[in-house]
Amino acid sequence: MTKAINLRNILFVVFTGVALLIYSQHLLSLFKNSLDSELYSHITLIPIVSAYILYSNRRKILTQISYSYLPGIILVALGIILNLIGAGYHAEMSKNDFLSLMTFSALIFWIGSFVFCYGTAAFKRGSFPLLFLFFMVPVPGLIMDNLIYMLQAGSTEVTAIILSLTGVPVLREGFVFHFPGLNVEVAKECSGIRSSLALFITSIIAGQLYLQTGSRRVILCLLAIPITIFKNGVRIVSLSLLGYYVDERMLEGSLHTRGGIPFFLLALSVLGIVLWILKRTEKNQIAKKSVA
Repeated sequence: MTKAINLRNILFVVFTGVALLIYSQHLLSLFKNSLDSELYSHITLIPIVSAYILYSNRRKILTQISYSYLPGIILVALGIILNLIGAGYHAEMSKNDFLSLMTFSALIFWIGSFVFCYGTAAFKRGSFPLLFLFFMVPVPGLIMDNLIYMLQAGSTEVTAIILSLTGVPVLREGFVFHFPGLNVEVAKECSGIRSSLALFITSIIAGQLYLQTGSRRVILCLLAIPITIFKNGVRIVSLSLLGYYVDERMLEGSLHTRGGIPFFLLALSVLGIVLWILKRTEKNQIAKKSVA
């Protein structure tokens, strides 16, 4: 039995070595870009978190393991096909989209190797840390543009609502707010896409660690989106009022470019309150079921 497990582990290591041989150049480029990009600075942390969860739950994940030839071969083959597609259309793709496809291809190949060696049952038990790795994949440009526009539009609406409550004289024109002697535009850079990704990933980890029911985990993740839009609106209003009443140079200074941490902590606090409520209701529901 031990010999069989060792052979299985050796085979998986061989698969992993092949994956590194095929994708090492692309993965190195991915991590290098993540170090230079504020948007994807979280990428370097994803494999660390995934590896920690996999290692912590290794005994549970690797119980009753068996080879799953067909599903594993299909996934490995799909990974190779995606690799070939990426190589063929490399010149026609942006750097971001190319790395997105190649990273996705690498993960499909490696997860297929896992399924081949340890089985679909082991994959189901380890699905969270394995699927969590897909946050390493850069968001394709078209999807990213739509996400940014959604956040930009939502933040503008929240800003308009908050400003209407302040009584400050302002006229809105699309994404631009006209104050007396001052114009403030909610640009793409104001969408808060970086903090939105960070908050969404945090909500997924928090839901996995502190909630037991899938429905509440989904609710927590979905609520991360309006929470971050609300945070964006509060930040835009705060900066706009400081620019209007104090000094308009504040709209372009370090407070504008680097002052997002307090507002992210605000969003994180709201997310924490939502998590506490969901955990509380979940606990009450489980208690009622146990009594019944």
